Amino acid sequence: MDPNITPLNPIAFHLGGLEVHWYGIIIGFGILLGLYLAMREAARLSVDQNIIADLCIWAIPVSIICARIYYVIFEWDYYSEHPNEIIKIWNGGIAIHGALIGAVVTAIVFTRVKGVSFWKIADISAPSLILGQGIGRWGNFMNQEAHGGPVSKAFLENLHLPDWMINQMYINGTYYQPTFLYESLWDILGFIVLMLLRRAKMHRGEIFLSYLIWYSIGRFFIEGLRTDSLMLTSHIRMAQVVSVTLIIAAVIVWIYRRKTGLSSKLYGEQ
Repeated sequence: MDPNITPLNPIAFHLGGLEVHWYGIIIGFGILLGLYLAMREAARLSVDQNIIADLCIWAIPVSIICARIYYVIFEWDYYSEHPNEIIKIWNGGIAIHGALIGAVVTAIVFTRVKGVSFWKIADISAPSLILGQGIGRWGNFMNQEAHGGPVSKAFLENLHLPDWMINQMYINGTYYQPTFLYESLWDILGFIVLMLLRRAKMHRGEIFLSYLIWYSIGRFFIEGLRTDSLMLTSHIRMAQVVSVTLIIAAVIVWIYRRKTGLSSKLYGEQ
């Protein structure tokens, strides 16, 4: 190990005996920024902003719980022997696909109760979702996780990364591929694409479906580089299976809604 390389401290500060981690701060910032953008777009479309805020009150905790449940299910060999660790979300992993499932189910139920269009709210929220995911990956960076396999320092330098980022990829004597960065950049690019699609003549629901397709394409390829994947079998990565499933499902729903006229309204129409 290189004694001259010191990793960034994952703990931002202490409140008494409580450790406040950068991971939580970064995730929280991503959520708040996404909420702000969604509420601003809702106001522009004359949608009650309280609907977005109230949905988040329900969707955020449900998503966190579902993300943890999803992770625990695929690490059950460990948690079946350590059941007291299941609720310790601060000392284990969460999975974004679990969070996405929880958020979508919550949104479906919530919009039905409120009597508003799920697809309209989903379209408004989609850019915020992918931007939040892109920001959240920097929490993984601070924790030195969600990385790829071993690489040389020269490989990282050839990516034109700053020294502080290269040093953070030096873990236990080995440099690792920054897959967190690949996904973050893919998500931020996806955010820009979705924002541009708002100006195109997209039908209702198609921005959200575009989000599922865009994110899943990137996640499929990036997941193949990671070393900490949740596995369906010894050779099949669960995130890749879910990504392919989401792409196929989104395309089928897109075509079905177009052919049946369910998406006759354009984005932004009342």
